[in-house]
Amino acid sequence: MKHYLSRFGEMVRNHWDKKVLCNFQGESFTYGETAVLIEKFHLFFEAAGMTKGDKIALCAKNSARWGVSFFAVNTYGAVLVPILADFHPDSVNSLVDHSESRMLITDEDIWARLDISKMPLVECVVSTKDFSLLYCREERIQKAKDSVKELFDARYPDGFGPDNVSYPTDNDKDLALINYTSGTMSAPKGVMIRYESLSSNVEFGIDFMPCGPEDNIVSMLPMAHMYGMVFEFLYPVCGGVTVYYLGKTPTPALLLGAMSVVKPYLVITVPLVMEKIFKSAVQPVLKKPVMKVLTRIPGINRIIFRKIHDKLMNALGGNVRCIIMGGAALNPEVEAWLKKFRLPFTVGYGMTEGAPLFGYEDWRRFVPHSCGKKVDRIDVRIDSDDPQNKAGEIQVIGTNVMEGYYKNPEATAAAFTADGWLRTGDLGVIDADGNIFIRGRSKNMILSSNGQNIYPEEIEAVLNNQQYVVESVVVDRSSKLVGLVYLDTDKMEKDGLDGPAREAAVGAILASVNRDLPAYSRLSKLEVMDKPFEKTPKMSIRRFLYK
Repeated sequence: MKHYLSRFGEMVRNHWDKKVLCNFQGESFTYGETAVLIEKFHLFFEAAGMTKGDKIALCAKNSARWGVSFFAVNTYGAVLVPILADFHPDSVNSLVDHSESRMLITDEDIWARLDISKMPLVECVVSTKDFSLLYCREERIQKAKDSVKELFDARYPDGFGPDNVSYPTDNDKDLALINYTSGTMSAPKGVMIRYESLSSNVEFGIDFMPCGPEDNIVSMLPMAHMYGMVFEFLYPVCGGVTVYYLGKTPTPALLLGAMSVVKPYLVITVPLVMEKIFKSAVQPVLKKPVMKVLTRIPGINRIIFRKIHDKLMNALGGNVRCIIMGGAALNPEVEAWLKKFRLPFTVGYGMTEGAPLFGYEDWRRFVPHSCGKKVDRIDVRIDSDDPQNKAGEIQVIGTNVMEGYYKNPEATAAAFTADGWLRTGDLGVIDADGNIFIRGRSKNMILSSNGQNIYPEEIEAVLNNQQYVVESVVVDRSSKLVGLVYLDTDKMEKDGLDGPAREAAVGAILASVNRDLPAYSRLSKLEVMDKPFEKTPKMSIRRFLYK
């Protein structure tokens, strides 16, 4: 297995003048410019007294300078602590302090909301805008920053070029980063990721999703989250791809506009995005009476499906070789339609603790409802006496798996079995061909009064297929199943549904859902939510808020 910093170094040396990190319609850096900035950071770190293993926090919105900052810390041997930019300021203060970070790299607007007194170990704060100092505790650090140009010129009197680039690759077992899974201020879970875990994921991407200097990608996922960090940043950059950052939460217009310009080779997203595209752009057409008839006629339906395929692929830029979804289950009905359109999509499986990948399969061999097969350098087992038919906890061991939780031995001990396998908390089965099927989260599973295991995610999939339902959560209330639903009120209003008519529509949704469910998992009632469910950065619903 090749170290990802070895691959990155090769790309820098061989593609010095090629753009690699770009803000869409904004600032950009070539591999060479990135390498120069990295070296200047190293000189600053050294002069400021930073040493290998010191923690440096990075809390900023997605941008080209986020990427430069990542590599600057990562190649120096310091431990990066990426923190989501949309965490509450109190959480950012807490996580910077918990991680024992000596330095913080952040956006100026984020810094304005933080309280340095709550981060007593932080010696200086660097702005992502221009890499200037926003704060320094001691004069020597300001002097270190001011001396960078002089130090750079002295060390490289003949200039800094490809031959000067060399990054450490003998640190596989060392800690590369601490990635916090939430912004909670009580017993934070900082996932400790080794260099080899990142290398394993990058290597898998390059082996099974080949890319090169002719390719582009649009980054839309949070870079402080492992999914976006590895598969929209590290793996593409190590493969020679130019990354374009949107820099803000993408509206459909912004995203599709960027796609048409950038023409990405790969789309990395969460199921919710594809489901929204399907429900808004495709489903209304398919529900027209004439289309219902035509899509049942062999030959004609293939022509219709091909036109839909072409329209969707062109909307994504026309150059996409694969669409990868992860972070949550894909709605089964939407999945079935996407298969009919022959879209090149697949659904993967992973978590922060796996840096992040556990399961993947090429879209040509992807089995519907699965989340791929185990990836290289790990093993997967089901904690069940009948792994192919009886759901049990999915457990993983291997190179991708985290070291543990930072300064949280209790959580670390609970996360592993006695023989060293990671407890994912997901329930699933594995078929004879090795395809992984997730049934739900073990903590979400509901045990009925007659001992039947009920997976709310399966009921939610049926609920989400109903007209007017945008999203849902199924909960257990006094041994009765209740469906919480957020409805498309704009469409209901457009269809003339208000007051009693709207209540009748909700009743019809409940009746329709229960007709499709076995008796033991039918819903007792629906509760209509007045706003969308709160979500995690990877767009999973924060279920614990709705118990």
